Amino acid sequence: MKIGLLSPPWVPVPPPSYGGTESIVDLLASGLQRAGHDVLLFATGDSTIAVPKAFVLKVALRDRWEDSSVELQHVAAAYEVLTDCDVVHDHTLAGPAWALGHGRRAVVTTCHQPLDGQLRGVYRAYGERLPVIAISRDQAARAPEIRIARMIHHGVDLDRYPKGHGEGGYLLFLGRMTADKGGREAALVARATGQPLKIAAKMAHPLERAYFAERVEPLLGGDIEYVGEVGGKDKLELLGAARALLNPIDWPEPFGLAMIEALACGTPVIACPVGAVPEIVDHGVTGFLCGDRSTLEEAVGNLGRLDRAACRAAVAERFSAERMVDKHIELYEEVAAR
Repeated sequence: MKIGLLSPPWVPVPPPSYGGTESIVDLLASGLQRAGHDVLLFATGDSTIAVPKAFVLKVALRDRWEDSSVELQHVAAAYEVLTDCDVVHDHTLAGPAWALGHGRRAVVTTCHQPLDGQLRGVYRAYGERLPVIAISRDQAARAPEIRIARMIHHGVDLDRYPKGHGEGGYLLFLGRMTADKGGREAALVARATGQPLKIAAKMAHPLERAYFAERVEPLLGGDIEYVGEVGGKDKLELLGAARALLNPIDWPEPFGLAMIEALACGTPVIACPVGAVPEIVDHGVTGFLCGDRSTLEEAVGNLGRLDRAACRAAVAERFSAERMVDKHIELYEEVAAR
């Protein structure tokens, strides 16, 4: 098959640092190519993935993510380029609407965001006319009226994630600098338990900077430090050397790629059981599910009970890149046959 992949215009593929959607597009494109398919990726011109690419925007425009005109320019050009593909897998928000409005039928789309608010109506309309992929059971269950063609968990390529041993002796927070991601909560847990904490978080938008200045920065000092936004080799080293990933989220996250990245490095996850977390973390085996701050603190004290090898084994069994790619190919074949 000739498969077109349409990535959002905000971050290149692969992402140099923060960018969960783009990480999955990277993994999917590479896996499809290895499986013998003809892949064409429409992304931004600064994307470095080694598959055939096309673009209209020379560089990713992360600072303009609220500008709908940027995405519309991007998707309009994309569907001109991807016109002869057997299937187009669209990872943007506006792209499926453009495709349907122009009579394109062999299109599937993944929702990478919660299916609530205004998006609930958008994806309900999409689901009536093209296949929608959910990325967790929890995400799909929150909007049961939306027709979901497949639930496909994200995956990681274990070969890219060297096994770590927690030799750094610190806890790690990895994500965005926002209240719902729990950066402040992670710092409070670390301080209460006397554990070093490294905070690696994206802090690009005004709201993120304000949250950091008001809620997180006053807790820094001693063994609690903000190390900035990380990616590539630096991220892998941080993950592998951490005793655990602290993920005290306060929102129904549709998936949570950082958790399986940590597990792939052998690093257990301490998290709150909301969103897709219970689908990823096996309580008492690959981490701990904690309902409040006291149980988060208790979990830190129980990390010695966990086997880091079990964390990596869980990823190999349930969140491999091969499994993720194979499930997408099954859907593509169905769409192309129709």
